[in-house]
Amino acid sequence: MSCGEPHETECSEVLDHLYEFLDHEMPDSDCTKFETHFGECNPCLEKYGLEQAVKKLVKRCCGSDDVPTDLRSKVMGRIELIRSGQAVPDHDITAGPTGG
Repeated sequence: MSCGEPHETECSEVLDHLYEFLDHEMPDSDCTKFETHFGECNPCLEKYGLEQAVKKLVKRCCGSDDVPTDLRSKVMGRIELIRSGQAVPDHDITAGPTGG
C-alpha cells in the first residue's frame, strides 16, 4: 500500500513495522517518524486506525488469557518468513518429529 506521494519514511517501512509502533517496541525517534508519516499519509493512517482497533478488540476479548511461551516465537517465525518472501509451510515448522 502506498499513497503514491513521496515521504521521508516510506509507506512500506511504516506498514512493515506497524505492530512494533502499536506495541511501543521501537525507539522514540522512530515513533516520531511514524507519527509524522501518519500526519501526511491518509492510507497509512487508516491502516494504523484499523490495526489499532483490532488490537483493542483482541485485548478486550482475549486479554486475560495466558499465552503459551512458545507461541510468540512461532508467530514471529512465521511473520519473518512472510516478510522475507519465503513460502510458509502448511504444517507447523517448529514442531518436533512425531513418533509413529
